[in-house]
Amino acid sequence: MKAAVCRQFNAPLCIEDITLSAPTTGQVRVKLAACAICHSDLAFMDGTFGGHLPAVYGHEASGHIAELGDGVSEFALGDPVIVTLIRSCGSCCSCATGHPTSCETPYDRLGQSPLVDAKGDALEHGMATGAFAQEVVVDQSQIVKLPQDMDMAVASLLACGVITGFGAVTNSAKMPAGANVAVIGAGGVGLNTIQAAAICGANKVIAVDLGQEKLNAAMEFGATDALISDADLNDNIRALTDGRGVDYVFVTVGAVQAFNAAPDLLAPRGEVVMVGMPPVGVKAEYEPVNLAGMSQSMRGSKMGEAVLQRDIPQLIDLYRQGRLKLDELISNTYSLDQINDAIADTRKGVSRRNVILFDQ
Repeated sequence: MKAAVCRQFNAPLCIEDITLSAPTTGQVRVKLAACAICHSDLAFMDGTFGGHLPAVYGHEASGHIAELGDGVSEFALGDPVIVTLIRSCGSCCSCATGHPTSCETPYDRLGQSPLVDAKGDALEHGMATGAFAQEVVVDQSQIVKLPQDMDMAVASLLACGVITGFGAVTNSAKMPAGANVAVIGAGGVGLNTIQAAAICGANKVIAVDLGQEKLNAAMEFGATDALISDADLNDNIRALTDGRGVDYVFVTVGAVQAFNAAPDLLAPRGEVVMVGMPPVGVKAEYEPVNLAGMSQSMRGSKMGEAVLQRDIPQLIDLYRQGRLKLDELISNTYSLDQINDAIADTRKGVSRRNVILFDQ
């Protein structure tokens, strides 16, 4: 099968014929229909988070089950599914207490990879998914069944960007109705954080970004106010909130400056929710005395702390009700052979989501 292989950091991907092993116990093989490009893919391709090369990245996908391994009983051949990077064992402490995104059972993305190149060398199973390819083999915990009539390009967005942004509000923050919220970053994840806060009844949803075009998009997705991120941000936030600040700041970008600025925007008892991921080794600065004195808090949110079998059906229902915007998130579509063009466009930081379609 064809796959886009990363053989050198900061270099174009190579379209190659590779071999995919058959699914083992608890695994499935999925023939992909679509895979969206996430900025996390770009970070791994640049070596930001480490990893081994060569590798096949891509983790925000949808397709149809083509083969079942032993022990898979909840799915059938031909089922339409989304494919995510959330691989969970179901039995460790985190999984057993309902937090599969924090699964404590290690997965060796190289030693256990189902991918082999033409020379017989193992390829890293990027983010346990490897979805920049025509097919994937993944654990059954990584898939969720879709309605038969669901558009597959739209469905692929649910695998990462949507659940990450939406879940940060509903699962991590458990934001109550009436809260005042600031979302730093109005990209793909930020827009989903914004619409989640609006759907859940936030009083004010203040979008913060460096670019006016992204702020305009934020208003389309439910923001009540839009602010340029500059030296006056703290004063402008407080002007919109009667001097209090906001109850929640969601940082959806990986820029350390945003993490440094976020605590200063909080109201008493407010919370910073860290969604974006800066490069490994980057450190933020804050004054603990301020957080302690104002009973404020900071917490991380990995993949929206999603429970796939619970959250994906709910998001599909919201989409079908016309309350959750998904179609509007897709900026452009490409074939697999055009993936480097799609990545170049994604790097510009303007597109909401670019999607690879495998049947083009």
